[in-house]
Amino acid sequence: MNIEWQAWFWLALTLGTYVFSRWLYRRTGRYLLSPLLLVPAVLLAVALPLHTPYAEYSSLTHWLMALLGPATVAFAVPIWQQRAMLARHWPALLAGMLVGSAVAIASSWALANALALDDSVRLSLLPRSISTPFAMPMAADLGGVPGLTAVFVMVTGVFGAAFGGLLLKWLPIRSSLARGALFGVGAHAAGANRAHEIGHEEGSVAGLVMVLMGLLNLAVAPLLVQLV
Repeated sequence: MNIEWQAWFWLALTLGTYVFSRWLYRRTGRYLLSPLLLVPAVLLAVALPLHTPYAEYSSLTHWLMALLGPATVAFAVPIWQQRAMLARHWPALLAGMLVGSAVAIASSWALANALALDDSVRLSLLPRSISTPFAMPMAADLGGVPGLTAVFVMVTGVFGAAFGGLLLKWLPIRSSLARGALFGVGAHAAGANRAHEIGHEEGSVAGLVMVLMGLLNLAVAPLLVQLV
């Protein structure tokens, strides 16, 4: 199979699996069948017997990554839509984002050191708790591998969205603002999607916090470069 047909094959498989898993998830409501879990599982199941490394898959489907540019610009929409709420609650949101970012970066650094990961992997792991359009440029600024960071972001989002629902059952969190912020800080886009299933206000807050977390981390990236 030549390069052109390989590119078409992986594009069709990726988009087809996404559309199917999205339909399946809406029909069943089972988180294990969500696109975040099912699409990577199917792609991995096909890539392994074909001996297709991630770098090759990424190069063949590079235009999907190019769509992150418009997605980043579109993030301005929830900020504008929720400007009134942001004006009312910005101290609490800022405090939560600062603490959440510090915990995420510190825990990533500690985990990388505990596992004796090399520098490129360690630096790729640091932005794992912000959305992909922000995490990949931040990883590049830090000296990490953006493609590897995208994988860490996905894993963080999947587990964050899954365990976030359990935390809401265990913790006495009743405020829609706090519930949405929990998902936005801890699980970025996957968390925002999960928050929308809980309630409209929770989803709106999670989407707003997700965007602000990305902007905050990009703003402090130059300082973080000096520290690491």
